[in-house]
Amino acid sequence: MQGGGGFEIWQYSHRKPKLIDFEINFGDIGIFAAKIKSRDVKKTFDLFSKNPAIEILGELKESIDGHPTFFVKDPYGNIFQIVYDGYIFVDEKRGTGGAVGAIIGVSDIEKALPVYQGILGHDAVVYDVSGKFDDLDALSAGDQNYRRVLLTHTNPRKGGFSKLFGNTYIELVQALDREPRKIYENRFWGDPGFIHLCFDVINMNGLKSACAKMGFPFTVDSSVKHNETNSFDMGEAAGHFSYIEDPDGNLIEFVETHKIPLIKKLGINLNLRKRNPEKPLPTWMLKFLKFGKVKQGELEAKILKP
Repeated sequence: MQGGGGFEIWQYSHRKPKLIDFEINFGDIGIFAAKIKSRDVKKTFDLFSKNPAIEILGELKESIDGHPTFFVKDPYGNIFQIVYDGYIFVDEKRGTGGAVGAIIGVSDIEKALPVYQGILGHDAVVYDVSGKFDDLDALSAGDQNYRRVLLTHTNPRKGGFSKLFGNTYIELVQALDREPRKIYENRFWGDPGFIHLCFDVINMNGLKSACAKMGFPFTVDSSVKHNETNSFDMGEAAGHFSYIEDPDGNLIEFVETHKIPLIKKLGINLNLRKRNPEKPLPTWMLKFLKFGKVKQGELEAKILKP
């Protein structure tokens, strides 16, 4: 509820996942890390340092934009960067909020910009620098030369969940000293790692036309041969989703939400197709989403249920 996006955790049920068989270097092709927001990064670092279950990579550093930052790693090798973002939706007195972006390795930043600036609307350049960087010291190949471009958006985001999501940032990274490897080389969607970057969108059909004109057509479209309402039914939720690929094949998912559970236990759902899609949902309504939290015991029960 403090703001930011979310992320899904996937686990195969009928296939053994294939772990990556090489160490991922900073700048390899794909999503290298998720950016997690904090309004006080130093305080978050001190808090995490006291928890032996959290693997912190290196020390607290100053990022290019002048704010403190640091990296952590989960048990499966996924890396998260804690970055400063002062926007708070609901103050829950927590050290971090949700996801605010990602670090993405590309082979050529200039070829990637039409996707991330043109299609995704991250038109504002926070920095565009090349060289070696102290904040990468703890990362594999972090001592090499890179071009790093941090993008954000000039205009506030629109849509039902815009007040909850807040700001978003995409950092494109290009390795200058070596030929980067593809993180998902010879592996499948769903294998461990950051599979794709997902965006909440409105007017999916208009977006489909715009992407095709720019040379990045949908590679997946849930409306094709699905139903007359272009809505993929997921039980308590429903929507329209699609994918495009950037020039390196990095996956970007679009989701146009049609229905979500507002109060799951009471079976109260919110139909987003019956309201102005550009207007933010009322704050009181967004706060109801916190009642959809799944506790650890409930999660284990769902996984074990036949």
